[in-house]
Amino acid sequence: MSKSPPTLANRCDVLDLREYAKNRGKKNLISLIQLGTVDYATGLRLQQQLIALRKEERIGDVLLLLEHKPVITLGRNAKAANVVASPELLAQRGVELFECDRGGDVTFHGPGQIVGYPIFDLRGFAASDGKRKTLGVIEFVRRLEDVLMRTCADFAIPTKRVPSLTGVWTDPPSLSSRAESRDLVSPAKEAKLAAIGVHISRFVTSHGFALNVNTDLSYFNLIVPCGITTKSVTSMQTQLGRELDLNAVAESISRNFGVVFQSQILWVDTLDALLGRPVGVPMKPPSELRQIHNEDDSSWA
Repeated sequence: MSKSPPTLANRCDVLDLREYAKNRGKKNLISLIQLGTVDYATGLRLQQQLIALRKEERIGDVLLLLEHKPVITLGRNAKAANVVASPELLAQRGVELFECDRGGDVTFHGPGQIVGYPIFDLRGFAASDGKRKTLGVIEFVRRLEDVLMRTCADFAIPTKRVPSLTGVWTDPPSLSSRAESRDLVSPAKEAKLAAIGVHISRFVTSHGFALNVNTDLSYFNLIVPCGITTKSVTSMQTQLGRELDLNAVAESISRNFGVVFQSQILWVDTLDALLGRPVGVPMKPPSELRQIHNEDDSSWA
């Protein structure tokens, strides 16, 4: 991919975050950082740092976009039986197994999949019904779905919601038109394009979404995704029959976050630029989105 991500200079005017904080009521600001190589454990530690800073109001709302090396994550409600692959097979395929504090069951992250971690204070977003000053967890999840559905629409992929299930869904192409039908976990009417899982503590969100762009779907055969046996998994590449530019998808996600959350999106070059100091994570803005090796509410599906 030759296209570079938007930079602070060519995306928007330079804004002083402290000045923004004084004018918070006028319009929300989301700082977006496109990360380089981040393993899952490092990504989790980074989220924890940003969550603490957000709770202390030392930073504003932040959206991280990245990829992970192949990893299977188990939420707090995960059933071990939903990891169907043996430890030997996981090792052979280079897949890590990782437990985390989100709710929900088992899911997969890997190359070709854009993962987004919004670190938002929901008190800064009013509910759409006009009756509540603070955005609730259910509407927050629905807004994430809306962002991803709009993004898929930008690439001419029709999507829908499935009652009682979280995430973004579509109708898979017919198996007869597929060179390898095994790419789908199982034949079903709806196929999942994106999984959404959030954890909320003191109004601050973490974890987020995983959108299958050019993902190798055979990895999902190692698990029962989200514990759902009757639905399949697909990708934007599978739906369109061609590989997509991950940067183009990331830019679409950025635009749609701005629309859905009625916010200005500020592309920030580095974490250091966001925080004004080194954070101990060796990251530099990539020239492309690289393949990369209490009072809480949480969910994942």
